[in-house]
Amino acid sequence: MYVKCWGARGSIPVSGPQYNRYGGDTACMEIRNAQDDILIIDAGTGIRRLGNQLLEERRFHYHLLFTHAHWDHLMGFPFFKPIFREGTTIHVFRCPSSNGYAESMITRVMTPPNFPIKYSDLKAKILFEDGCPQPFFLGDLKITPIALSHPNGGCGYRFTERGKNFVFLTDNELGYCHPGGLRFSDYLDFCKDADFLVHDAEYTPEEYAKKICWGHSSYTDVVELGIAAGVRRLGLFHHNQERSDTAIDAIVEDARQRIRNAGSSMECFALAADMHFNL
Repeated sequence: MYVKCWGARGSIPVSGPQYNRYGGDTACMEIRNAQDDILIIDAGTGIRRLGNQLLEERRFHYHLLFTHAHWDHLMGFPFFKPIFREGTTIHVFRCPSSNGYAESMITRVMTPPNFPIKYSDLKAKILFEDGCPQPFFLGDLKITPIALSHPNGGCGYRFTERGKNFVFLTDNELGYCHPGGLRFSDYLDFCKDADFLVHDAEYTPEEYAKKICWGHSSYTDVVELGIAAGVRRLGLFHHNQERSDTAIDAIVEDARQRIRNAGSSMECFALAADMHFNL
């Protein structure tokens, strides 16, 4: 399983020298399974660069999976160049809900006056397939959904292939249970023994005290989750729009100290655009 981050920023894209190392694009992840199928998770602004890369590779067949419908996870879709090319085929999984949720997300983004090009004018063939709420497969890759604790709901996912497990839980608040969300213990069970966990870690503990029920976690809660679940590698994600590279470095150093103090060997870092992993 190949995993690549194309955008790790939360809420809104940012630019400037203080964001160069971790990047300013919003959420977009790519997975390639053993059969070399391409799965795109979320369509934040990072999907623009991914689209350019796929065109360079002359790859025109993809699968698309959403975590939820908030703007920072959708705003890149109209700038994903493959959708304007005949011969492109995109299979969109019906997630987080199976009742037309994915269809409405995409068509709403491409509806004037939100965007000048209508969904009906796209050249790509966009097909919708059943996905959530039960586990489903893309080749050998098993995709297991879990409800997020986030305003308006959403889904996180565990990806399993050939004995390796990658868990992606962005926009998930561990310290507060939103309607439809789950408890800390439920997410702990879901992450148990994961080889790689990427989790929303937008806030410091001090910030979180003022942002309870906003739908995002303190990095200290995320570290606690990773240690308790026996995760091997933890990636902090959904960086606050005001958080500079230097400030993210400080969070990572404190997280690593907490891991050492707990006697854990878990590897921890902050996700940066263009980071890639082979599981």
